Amino acid sequence: MRIWAVDVLVLLAAGLSREQILDELPDLEEEDVEAALRYGSRCVGFA
Repeated sequence: MRIWAVDVLVLLAAGLSREQILDELPDLEEEDVEAALRYGSRCVGFA
C-alpha cells in the first residue's frame, strides 16, 4: 500500500498523535512520519 506524505500530514493536522497514526496505518514506521514532516517543512520553505 502506498501512503502519501500529505495524507500523514493531514492526519497530524487533524490532531492525531504519531502513535495513533502508526496504529491506524500499520505499514508505516516512525521514520515515515518524520519523513512526512520533513517533506512538509520543505514544501513551505522552512528547510
